[in-house]
Amino acid sequence: MSEKRRDNKNRILRTGESQRKDGRYRFKYVDANGNNQDFYSWRLEPTDPTPKGKRQDLSLREKEAKLSQDMNDGIIPNGDYYTVTSLCEKYLSLKTGLRPNTLAVYKSALNMLKEDPFGKKRIDKVRISDAKQWIIKLQEYDGRRYSSIHVLTDVLRPAFQMAYNDDLIRKNPFDFELSSVIVNDRVTREALTEEEKEAFLEFIREDSSFSKYYDGIFILFNTGLRISEFCGLTRLDLDFKEMRINVDHQLHRRRDMSFEINKTKTEAGCRYIPMSPEVARAFKRILSNRKSPKIEPMVNGYVGFLFLDKNNKPMVALHWQRYFQRILDKYNKTHRTKLPKITPHVCRHTFCTKMAKSGMNPKALQYIMGHANISITLNTYTHVKYEDAKEEFDRLLKAE
Repeated sequence: MSEKRRDNKNRILRTGESQRKDGRYRFKYVDANGNNQDFYSWRLEPTDPTPKGKRQDLSLREKEAKLSQDMNDGIIPNGDYYTVTSLCEKYLSLKTGLRPNTLAVYKSALNMLKEDPFGKKRIDKVRISDAKQWIIKLQEYDGRRYSSIHVLTDVLRPAFQMAYNDDLIRKNPFDFELSSVIVNDRVTREALTEEEKEAFLEFIREDSSFSKYYDGIFILFNTGLRISEFCGLTRLDLDFKEMRINVDHQLHRRRDMSFEINKTKTEAGCRYIPMSPEVARAFKRILSNRKSPKIEPMVNGYVGFLFLDKNNKPMVALHWQRYFQRILDKYNKTHRTKLPKITPHVCRHTFCTKMAKSGMNPKALQYIMGHANISITLNTYTHVKYEDAKEEFDRLLKAE
């Protein structure tokens, strides 16, 4: 009968266990695919002390127990050797039907992950505490904004859930609320008061440099259009007989400066928006002042875009964002009472809030805004303050 193998403390070692000359323990096994595998530890039993200067880790016997449990439960050992990055790449490769701009945002997040050491970690090695610690590092030490980290977790959470469903890991380490770990530093977009909106519009109308943008900005304030929807409008989308705007697409410019027409943000985004007489007149002025280029730009079969830049290319969201910033900078330099940050999206907020305050039926407002969920209409885009609540309260009292 052969003598049992022992460690340097004269303890009997089990089948597959051995001890190296430097004192480290090794366990060899064959995985489900028939491949030879192994793992190491500086301790044999959980009660053994960790050698001085060595990293704290599970003992060899604890790792063996975990391996046995994983095998019994059908968990693929070592996370099938997926890294965080390779797992996210697989997840995104299975996400078909994504809009190009959404896919671009996800790929940007993936590139950020590739540059971070965390992306090289094996997925079965990532614990919830590791995920939280990394997220804290991104904000506090790397200076990443909450919105950027939010996009990252929008990829990581479902990617790790996919790994959990495929029996690669026991638990999704990103299954937690992001706001419970780091500070939400996103700036809340506030709707403008009627006085602020009128002051801004009057300044644009009277300014010799910016008056050419007045009609476009007036329309944004009075229709609730998303800026990409507004940029995608063509002559054919304006129905002056029925006094409505057809919204069924949006215009974007890719990173390579080429243009593309996409569907609306959601299915609910396909809609008609009523035109007030003032909005209709603004559109007619835009059409009458529009210079026809020798060759009309065409994007995916669409022609007749309302606004063209100096190169006779369709204006996109970035153009308008810059115009808004320049106008606001000039206004605040020349006026004692300053205006808050105003962007095309603030116009959308302002319109929605005004309609909500006026008593518009919430479902009708949801339709005009093109929101897939009414909670977005009610909770995100309406900013009701005490003065508004008191005004409504007083109105109801008078009605009794």
